[in-house]
Amino acid sequence: MKSWWRNLTNIAAVRAGLVVVGCLLICLTPLVGPIPGPGGIIVFAAGLTLVLRYSDWAKKKYVHFKRKHPKKGAWADWGLRRGSARRREERRKALETGAQADRGN
Repeated sequence: MKSWWRNLTNIAAVRAGLVVVGCLLICLTPLVGPIPGPGGIIVFAAGLTLVLRYSDWAKKKYVHFKRKHPKKGAWADWGLRRGSARRREERRKALETGAQADRGN
């Protein structure tokens, strides 16, 4: 059974609203940044998460960015706690472990 939140986010108007809220949070970042503490980073991350989660256009741009800048993309994946990043990291570690085992023989 799907949760009520997943059912709600299947509605196009709700998804569009969440993208708008994400864009507003990203735009608010420079105003929150000067306040002491990590507020600006948190506001930006929340906005970026909403935009990437609910905007197909932003997802395509993000994939293009990751291909161009893999190390920066890895940081973004880590920050967004993306499942694909977790799987990719597990595969990379398994390959490294296998390569080290082959060198040992």
